[in-house]
Amino acid sequence: MHLDINGLITQYGYLALLIGCIAEGETFTLLGGVAAHEGLLHFSGVVLAAMIGGIIGDQLLFWLGRRYGTRILRRFSKHQETIGKANRLIRKHPSMFVIGVRFMYGFRIVGPIIIGTSHLKPLRFFILNVIGAALWSLIFVSLGYFAGQIVAPWLHKIDQHLKPVLWLAAAVIFGIVLRFIIRHWNRRRAG
Repeated sequence: MHLDINGLITQYGYLALLIGCIAEGETFTLLGGVAAHEGLLHFSGVVLAAMIGGIIGDQLLFWLGRRYGTRILRRFSKHQETIGKANRLIRKHPSMFVIGVRFMYGFRIVGPIIIGTSHLKPLRFFILNVIGAALWSLIFVSLGYFAGQIVAPWLHKIDQHLKPVLWLAAAVIFGIVLRFIIRHWNRRRAG
């Protein structure tokens, strides 16, 4: 069995990048940049996929915040002071906060929810979200692209070592499942 990592990246890379950027992002954009450096994906396509994924993710979180934000944020009782600071920043500098929230450590997920609880108009959020996602994707994909020179030699070796790692992972999973079955069987016999 030969697993062609490069073929998989070429075939599904943009879709995987888009989906990954809906949820998280930085890791996917950096890896997308490395793939663009390697010629597996086009740089502009990687930037566009990351940007669209980032926009979709933040839009979903914004609307989640609009609808359920207050209830969600109450659950973060330890972070109420930080949420209060974020709300003050949104009121003072809404444009900067919306554009910059994806660059702020710890605010990637909760930031758009907080913005959703504010009274920022949805159209304004959307426009600022597009600007922020464009900057974010261009910066992180570029970082990945230039880091590709450092990472590329290691990536070429991964295909050689992937098969033993997959077999090892399969063996570990098999062992865990077997142990669970034996324990379950022994409990049923004892009980």
